[in-house]
Amino acid sequence: MWYAVIDGQIWFETKARSQKAVNLRRNNRITVMVEDGHTYDTLRGVSLEGTAEIVEDADLLWQVGVNIWERYNGPYTEDLSPLVEFMLHKRVAVRVDTERVRSWDHRKLGMDPIPLGGSTAEFL
Repeated sequence: MWYAVIDGQIWFETKARSQKAVNLRRNNRITVMVEDGHTYDTLRGVSLEGTAEIVEDADLLWQVGVNIWERYNGPYTEDLSPLVEFMLHKRVAVRVDTERVRSWDHRKLGMDPIPLGGSTAEFL
């Protein structure tokens, strides 16, 4: 899932009537995780636990949308406005208020390199 980092907080957008939004309105506890690495010896990541707040403010949603656009597509310019508008149609922003952070970095374990294997290895 694509995400934004604004003022040190994780934000993402989702359809206003998605199951994700329904679930967060019912129970706002959330865990988000970002992980990188293809083999056990190269895994690293962070897991954030906390609460989520659904934000329907149009200006904040736009800020989240532009931040996500720039994070994954490159610099935003005004001529890209229709694309960001399309991306945000019928969506809400979700802010993650982090209460607990867990992180790991297996590169620091000093393990011998593990060869990449399995049937999908050739596609990585």
